Amino acid sequence: MPEQPISGHRPVSAGALLAHRAFLFFLLSRSLSRFSSQIAAVAIGWQIYDLTGSAFDLGMVGLVQFLPTALLVFVAGHAADRYERKRVVQLCQLVEAATALYLATITYLGAVSEVQIFIATFLLGIAGAFESPTTAALLPLIAPQGSLQRATAVSSGAAQVATITGPALGGIAYAIAPHLAYAVMVLFWVLGMILTGFIRPRPQAIAREGMDSDNIFAGVRFIRSNPAILGTISLDLFAVLFGGVTALLPIYARDILQTGPVGLGVLRAAPAVGALLMTMVLARHAISRHVGLRMFQAVIVFGLATIAFALSSWMWLSVLSLAVLGAADTISVVIRFSLVQLSTPDEMRGRVGAVNFLFINASNQLGQFESGLTAALFGVMPAAVLGGVCTVAVALLWMKLFPTLRKVETLE
Repeated sequence: MPEQPISGHRPVSAGALLAHRAFLFFLLSRSLSRFSSQIAAVAIGWQIYDLTGSAFDLGMVGLVQFLPTALLVFVAGHAADRYERKRVVQLCQLVEAATALYLATITYLGAVSEVQIFIATFLLGIAGAFESPTTAALLPLIAPQGSLQRATAVSSGAAQVATITGPALGGIAYAIAPHLAYAVMVLFWVLGMILTGFIRPRPQAIAREGMDSDNIFAGVRFIRSNPAILGTISLDLFAVLFGGVTALLPIYARDILQTGPVGLGVLRAAPAVGALLMTMVLARHAISRHVGLRMFQAVIVFGLATIAFALSSWMWLSVLSLAVLGAADTISVVIRFSLVQLSTPDEMRGRVGAVNFLFINASNQLGQFESGLTAALFGVMPAAVLGGVCTVAVALLWMKLFPTLRKVETLE
């Protein structure tokens, strides 16, 4: 990875970026999809638990939705490189809208069953497995030249707004009428599909290869041959794997901070609030120098904030630590995404993004498992402290293992 800028174009301001029609349509479409996904998490989870009363079945919802990602990630990445990306996104949104319409109909008719919900969840997982890497690969073709870092920050901020407010919107709609929550999802995905159709991206470099294993797994080979990208993606994998303290928040809320369900809601919102505030800063002030080093520093701060939260017995300090954690993670995410996208040829972005998407999902799922396992073995507070220490250690080790990544000076 060279120490020179990847792009020499003059950066675009946040105001000019939002005035760019293609990016604005992209931002609105992606936000509507994220809102629908957050509403789905609340509605499906509540409905499954209401039908079965089983915590195991509730946990199975996440597994059923993750399985398509693990099974189809490489095919999805190849599709993002082989076909027009905005059409792939539209098709995914159409499938998601149709699935939500099915859930709304059977719920309204009182004919819903656990099996039907799991089937619908699996279909949503399939669509998401294709939509996420394709959307990521589409952004560099939409953002004005020299503005990918700022565009990523604005897009991440919109996603955080959906993460914070989406569950509340889903809960209110479900409380009014269960089928209403699914109806809102239908509306949002249909609107998102229409807005995606208005996007006019720059010409895409279409991969013309066939669907053989050599081409489907080309993204893996590309990542392995590029130390900076390999270091970036693997850093995210292990940092999230060890730093998954959010899985322990219910225990902290009840047994350590003694705040109850309301406090748990505040704790869960704190990282998203910190992330949203940081995206507002990055949207106005892009990181212009020492970006590789800044990424490592952000991961170290993430680990230190995890340790501070683990040791805290005061609510204010716990909330502050989680907000700092979310802000540090946002810096790392923006740099990682921009670096990977700008370092990858356009005809490979779908396949490389699919591998990255798989790593992110796997690290989140395995991180929750790791946190629960270490908490069972060593206790909640020691497990959380250990996770933070390991995150810092990984960042320091990766700085030694991937010096080219540490020396990246600028992105754009």
